[in-house]
Formats: sequence, structure tokens, C-alpha cells
Amino acid sequence: MSIRVTQNILNQNLLFNLQRTNKTMDQLQEQVSSGRKISKPSDNPVTAVRGMFYRSSLNEIDQYKRNADDGLAWMTVTDESLDEVTSVLQRVRELTIQGTNGTNSDTDRNAIANEINQLKEHLGEIANAQIGGKYIFAGTDVKTPPYDTASKQFSNTNNDKLELVVGQTNTIQINVEGTSVFNNDGAGGVLKVLGDIVADFRSPNSSSTDHLTQLDSQMDNLLRERSEIGARMNRMELSMSRIEGLEVSTTRLLSNEEDVDMAEVITNLKTQENVQRAALSVGARIIQPSLVDFLR
Repeated sequence: MSIRVTQNILNQNLLFNLQRTNKTMDQLQEQVSSGRKISKPSDNPVTAVRGMFYRSSLNEIDQYKRNADDGLAWMTVTDESLDEVTSVLQRVRELTIQGTNGTNSDTDRNAIANEINQLKEHLGEIANAQIGGKYIFAGTDVKTPPYDTASKQFSNTNNDKLELVVGQTNTIQINVEGTSVFNNDGAGGVLKVLGDIVADFRSPNSSSTDHLTQLDSQMDNLLRERSEIGARMNRMELSMSRIEGLEVSTTRLLSNEEDVDMAEVITNLKTQENVQRAALSVGARIIQPSLVDFLR
């Protein structure tokens, strides 16, 4: 049984094929202008879902990067402050050795005591060091000064950890407990040691021979805190490097899913344009002339 092909069928098939070609050209032109394979989820649901997953991952990575940057800045300020404390204690030790010299007059000892007292005041300023309006040695009570300028004591007792999330399973402590630095013995710590030295040098009949041992103990404690913060800074830098690598790989995966191969798309677009021109040329021959054409 043969099927009769009428002129009407030829016309309909021609229009249907032209519409299909135009739709393909429209999709290719959209890809060229946007640079993406899809413009809406219905174009390719699988690609859309994968793209959403990778974008969500990149948002998480961006937050991890901000946390890592903030954490490293916090620890850098902390390490610089601890380095300043170390310099103060080294100077106090030099002055203590100088002050224990039996040839010093009362005036000399008093001058040394005054300098050590100024260094003690400076330790209080370091104890109240801030970053972004937050006190770095105050534990989680970052809005309250840990060093009381009225009583000249380190009054903070908050030993809570400040931790930042820099990965799905990676949390790093960024703070150093202020009590561990300025009141490690619970009896006044390094500030009391310096205060005792000042009092002894101002008293003509006292001896400060045991203060060197106390200073060395405080410096050893300070070195332990600095080594710990240094180790955490190294870990944070490694985490930052890993985050950057993860961002690059995730961005590449997202690009593979969504971005078009521009050369391929342009080639396909040119091909479709040629197909359309050929279809229009052939269609002009296939469509039967009407009486109106002859009357022109």
C-alpha cells in the first residue's frame, strides 16, 4: 500500500524541519551569548543538578577561605604580641641582673625599678591587644578588656577556646588563653613577678636573687605558648593551601558541566545556518506555485 504524498504534506514537512532547525539555531545562539550549555534547568536537568551541587560547594569553600583568613590574621596578631612579651621579659631579665650588682646605689636600683615598672605597664597594654575591636587574650569574652587598668591585674578568667571551621571536618583553635600567658600560676603570673622585682629594687634592704628563676620560668612558659600558636599557624596555612586546591578543582568541574566549548558551538551554529539556507533553497523549489504567482 503506497502513501500519497500531497503538496500539503510537502509544505508541512518543510515547515516542521525549518522550525526544528530554527530551534536548534536559537539554542546554539543562546549558548554563544551566555557561554553556558543550559539557560534553564529544563534544558538538561542532570547538568543543572550537578551545577547546583558544585556551586553550593564553592559557596562553602568561600566561607572556609574567609574563616581561614580571619583565623590566620588573629593568630598572627597573637604571635606578634607574644613576641613583644618575650622582648619585654628579656629586657626585664637584663635589668634584674644589672640590679643585683652589689655596686649599685639606691638611686641606681630605683631607676632600674622605674624602668621595670614601665615595662610591667606595657605588658598590661599587650594583654589588652585587639584585632577588629576584639580582645585576643580574653577567651570568648572578646568585648571585655582582660587586663584591668585600675587594679593593674589580669582579671580575665575565661579559658574558652575560639575555634573556626576551615573544612567539613577541620576545626582549628585560633586563640591563646590569656590566663596561660599572664596568669599561668593563678597567683598573678608574670605581672606579679615584675611587681615583686620592682618592690625589691625600691627597698634598700631586700634581695632579688630568686627573681631570675621566676623570670626564666615565665619565659619558658611563654615559649611553650608561642610554639603551640606557631604549630597552629602552620596547620592553618596548610589548610588554606588545601582549600585553594579544592576551589580550583571544584571550579574546573563546574566549568566542565556548564561552560560550552565555544569553538564547537560556533562550528555547529555555522553548520545549522548552512542547513537552513539549503532547506529554504530547496523549499522554494518544492512549494507549488500558486495562481497569484503567475498574476504578478
